[in-house]
Amino acid sequence: AWVSSLSMGMVFFCSPIVSIFTDLFGCRKVAVIGAAVGLVGLLSSSFVSTIEPLYFTYSILFASGCSFAYQPSLVILGHYFKKRLGLVNGIVTAGSSLFTVSLPFLLRVLIDSVNLFNTLRVLCILMFVLFLAGFTYKPLVPNTKDKEGGKKGKFKLPPSKKICNFSVFKVLSYRIWAFGIPTALFGYFVPYVHLMNHVKERFDNVPEEVLLLCVGITSGVGRLIFGRVADYIPGAKKIYLQVASFFFIGLMSMMIPLCHVFGALVAVCLFMGLFDGCFICIMAPIAFELVGAQDVSQAIGFLLGLMSVPMTIGPPIAGLLRDKLGTYDVAFYLAGVPPLIGGAILCFIPWVHERQKLKERVKPVDGETTEKMLENESTLVSDTTEKPAKELDSGL
Repeated sequence: AWVSSLSMGMVFFCSPIVSIFTDLFGCRKVAVIGAAVGLVGLLSSSFVSTIEPLYFTYSILFASGCSFAYQPSLVILGHYFKKRLGLVNGIVTAGSSLFTVSLPFLLRVLIDSVNLFNTLRVLCILMFVLFLAGFTYKPLVPNTKDKEGGKKGKFKLPPSKKICNFSVFKVLSYRIWAFGIPTALFGYFVPYVHLMNHVKERFDNVPEEVLLLCVGITSGVGRLIFGRVADYIPGAKKIYLQVASFFFIGLMSMMIPLCHVFGALVAVCLFMGLFDGCFICIMAPIAFELVGAQDVSQAIGFLLGLMSVPMTIGPPIAGLLRDKLGTYDVAFYLAGVPPLIGGAILCFIPWVHERQKLKERVKPVDGETTEKMLENESTLVSDTTEKPAKELDSGL
């Protein structure tokens, strides 16, 4: 269990580092190298005979490579799309839902027919496709390397302040967003981790795989629908879609223990998947709105890094509650609280962001008025000095 848990944590934990490399070297190089590292990690995992080496080959090497390949795929979209950025993110992220639905069945067939190690080698084909796809990333926004040394000049390491762009945290609306989302995620992933065990304890002879299928299908549909809807919502008001997704997912999590019929649980999973797709597909468009295209890479990286903490801590706490109480009911009730709190925190962002934009507009106006006042004062002084001189001239 630690092998898969550590690998998920590494994907998000590496995100701040990935964002720095993306700013320094561009999306293409980071994505290609990340896919290559992931390919090496997955291929080497297929040759180990004990579980201990998997902590390095799979949990660290493969997961780190996936992290380096994943984040540039979010950043590069904003270089090409502005008006339809939400829809494009929905289409791109819907691909993961497609594989969430189909890959478990494919993996089951492969493992039963050719064993685990050969299955890992087959999956290396997907990593090789990812490696080739990375070469298509052609950034339109210049990276730090181009800014500092020029395209033909030698690369000069920029100052540390530019390498780690902590200036994004000076933006109050981003700061609220970067801490509000991790707050919500303390309970967000609890149903996804523990739902199958809860179903096995409460229901007899039911196809629990149907629940994952429902979540995967509606998550893909939600990414397409809400990605398109986000394009019609101006500016930082897109955050209200994430607020709605957190509120609904929190409520659905609290409803899981109340479902005594399997059909009701299927309905809950359909709604959860729909709003999970909403939360994921508008992550990048919101980041572009809050900090702009130049700083979006590290803004997303810092956010994903902060997300790794609650994603790792939340599900084990829920499992501990189940061990103490003998049931998942309290764990699901409590898991619904953090998304509600996180959603309430995010409600303030559009108001804060508008105030920031107003201040930025007022600053240059104030500068112009002070310059005009200084010009008026100088003209008054020159007039008063010129008048006595003219009187003297006329007197002489």
